[in-house]
Amino acid sequence: MKIPYYPGCTLHERARDFDVSARECAKALGVELEELPIWTCCGAVFPLVTDSVMDILAGVRNLEYASRIGDKLVTLCSFCYNVLKRTNRVMRDDLEKREKANLFLRADTAAREEVESYTKTDYTGQVEVLHYIEMLRDVVGFDELRKKVENGLGGLNVAPYYGCMLLRPKKEMEFDDPEQPTVFEDLLATLGCDIVDFPMKTECCGGFQIVNDEELAVMCSQNVVSSAIKRNADVIVTTCPLCRYNLDKKQEEMIERVRGFRRIPVIYFTQLLGLALGIDEEHIDFSDNYVDPRPVLAEKSLL
Repeated sequence: MKIPYYPGCTLHERARDFDVSARECAKALGVELEELPIWTCCGAVFPLVTDSVMDILAGVRNLEYASRIGDKLVTLCSFCYNVLKRTNRVMRDDLEKREKANLFLRADTAAREEVESYTKTDYTGQVEVLHYIEMLRDVVGFDELRKKVENGLGGLNVAPYYGCMLLRPKKEMEFDDPEQPTVFEDLLATLGCDIVDFPMKTECCGGFQIVNDEELAVMCSQNVVSSAIKRNADVIVTTCPLCRYNLDKKQEEMIERVRGFRRIPVIYFTQLLGLALGIDEEHIDFSDNYVDPRPVLAEKSLL
């Protein structure tokens, strides 16, 4: 089964471990993530302005590319998912913006001399944007996934960190209940994990505040990490490269701020999935983690 796949900029550069582990896991589950032959940055954040289509064109272009090869588009990064899904909603529901965006697309395509390969059908939001977790639930199925698990992860206390971009705004994302989500827990239960429910699992890690107010970003991330530690988590699992950076790398500064601070590994959910599916460690790749998860995983006989 082939499904169009949008990796996004970060997964092609700083988060290669996220990308590679996701592809290998999909392959083990009978899914080929078919990377879009042409794609650009999604725009990174969904625009708040309502009187212009310029800021959504990057997302629209990627969605239109996806429509040429399938009716679904899978992505991993929480930011990419947020931008593409909300942009897709605009193209479905806002006729005026849809018409303007398609005019830009046609002009852009003509300028690139892609006219012969360009579909003349306007993009109207016909692609279904799926997060990888939704793909596991709705396309593969958690019951089928459970049959593929080779190494049950029982005994590993896992804190699922949603962050804010997967869940909000609720009406636009329709991913899960932003206050009491369960889909991440359902996935982890399928893998046999011992799930740690902690109060900060849907709070912001500091996000882009790392650029203009590093102190605030570290404080936000520290609140999340400390919350998981207090609930006796062995690892925190996330879906976002920026969250992984803030929660993992910034533990360097948390150690300086808090006496007796205990470090905790922060890993991508695809790396955990890879362990459960018996994927070779070279394709999971924990070498980029600031807090090395391998000692904890070895202690639990998972490596």
